[in-house]
Amino acid sequence: MASTNDLKNGTVLNLDGNLWSVVEFQHVKPGKGGAFVRTKLKNVLSGKVVDRTFNAGAKVDTATVDKRDMQYLYRDGEDFVFMDSSTYDQVMVPPATVGDAANYMLESQEVIIATHEGTPLYVELPTSVVLEITYTEPGLQGDRSTGGTKPATVETGAEIQVPLFLEQGTKVKVDTRTGDYLGRVN
Repeated sequence: MASTNDLKNGTVLNLDGNLWSVVEFQHVKPGKGGAFVRTKLKNVLSGKVVDRTFNAGAKVDTATVDKRDMQYLYRDGEDFVFMDSSTYDQVMVPPATVGDAANYMLESQEVIIATHEGTPLYVELPTSVVLEITYTEPGLQGDRSTGGTKPATVETGAEIQVPLFLEQGTKVKVDTRTGDYLGRVN
């Protein structure tokens, strides 16, 4: 148990049988009445965001979330197999938990997996990854002043938007949070 005065961004709370991560919090002391803490909470599993207000000093149940460096090994049927970098234990993670991270994961890539009581909650990728373009239409010669883009398929199978001049076989840096093209890599 912790007090609402101890809240920080990223703290995971156990409320009503669900795990909620603190996205934002603000201590408010109105001129009249008692102080309170206004929070924005994100459900760890579903991603739903809610606003919740607590009285200042109220007790909240914090959950222990263990974050470990793991290496993505391969896909086994539907599930993803990760290996703990320190103990070499292998963990099977269902596709629902991996989510959109699957679009940017290559085999033997290092990721962070958050677990609560042995259950994987989510997969955290580095902010950017380097991927190779496996298919894209040839760029058009001519007017480049508009900064146009075209779709390109990268080696993980994800489709991203890239500038017209890029060709197949080019390695590009991709933002894993938004899927945006960040630049070429030589």
